[in-house]
Amino acid sequence: METLTEILKETFLGITLGRFAAAFAILLFALFLKKVLAQLFARVIFPLAARTRSQYDDLLLAALQKPVEFLVIIAGLFVGVQVLQLPSDPVNLRRFAHAMLKVLVTFDGAWIFFNLVSLVEVYLEKWVSRTESTLDDHLLPFVRKSLRVFIIGIAALMTIQNLGYSISGLLASLGIGGLAVALAAKDTLSNVFGSLMIIMDRPFHIGDWIKAGDLEGTVEEVGFRSTKVRTFAKTLISVPNSVITNMAVDNFSRMPKRRIKLTVGVTYQTTPEQMRRAVTAIRELLGSHPAIDQEFYLVNFTDFGASSLDIMVYCFTTTTVWGEYLDAREDLCLRIMEILEGMGLEIAFPTRTLYLKGKEGDMLPGAAFTKEELPG
Repeated sequence: METLTEILKETFLGITLGRFAAAFAILLFALFLKKVLAQLFARVIFPLAARTRSQYDDLLLAALQKPVEFLVIIAGLFVGVQVLQLPSDPVNLRRFAHAMLKVLVTFDGAWIFFNLVSLVEVYLEKWVSRTESTLDDHLLPFVRKSLRVFIIGIAALMTIQNLGYSISGLLASLGIGGLAVALAAKDTLSNVFGSLMIIMDRPFHIGDWIKAGDLEGTVEEVGFRSTKVRTFAKTLISVPNSVITNMAVDNFSRMPKRRIKLTVGVTYQTTPEQMRRAVTAIRELLGSHPAIDQEFYLVNFTDFGASSLDIMVYCFTTTTVWGEYLDAREDLCLRIMEILEGMGLEIAFPTRTLYLKGKEGDMLPGAAFTKEELPG
């Protein structure tokens, strides 16, 4: 017994073997507690969470389990370091051990937040699935990666500080370097922010028919740098997001109905009574046409044109599909022609009346010519 006591009193690096043994025993006990905690999670905590309707508690426990188990090991190491009473001379082992413990705590905290990003992602995926837009689907991976890079960056800075290095100089350098990078990547950053504005404001979705300035076509893709639009000539145009967000975008796919605006010109030989009957007949046609929206339509004799008496026809179709709209417009035009033909009215066309001067200066009677009949 005395021999064992003497052995435990032996020193190594200024620390007795007895303290080494005690610290080792504490570490073994911490490992044992870690195993117990793992069994507690597996047999008690997870089954209880599985009984609830929400899946978020299951995901939260899965995110916390390993970091919490590792925290038990860190606690064992901390107690072991206190028991060892590490020397500070000639080498300050105590400060080094405490710095390493801080690094481990920083790592464990970053591990927790890193895992919690997955929980946030699951919540956002459910929210995104309920929206009609597909743009936020592209944003989700970007948000996940950005959060994880941010967590790693903060953990790295805290680790550097825990190791005794000043991060103020590093942050100043990063500030100058970041300014240079920001200036170099100004256009790229403006495009990224433009994509975020598109996602938040949702002026259009993928598949929408839009017109912005001279650009017209169907949106095929919205990336972080540009928006790709397929024109009706089947060419693919890429527009920087910073440009398209500053343009007035006309979204034809958002129309609840499509407009028809016609000007029907009849000849000046039309009598007032014939005009009233024609307007009434066209108005009744709109009121009974199945493809015309019945909430609002107008038919009025509006102008004395240069070559015609003008009837304005203003209405909306119930469909917004381009082909169906053209069919409805065609049918409406044909029926208006039938109405005018049935009343004996003629659709006017541009004419000119020329007065020709004779050889002796007298004016010849006026003659009306169509554009095709004008003498060369």
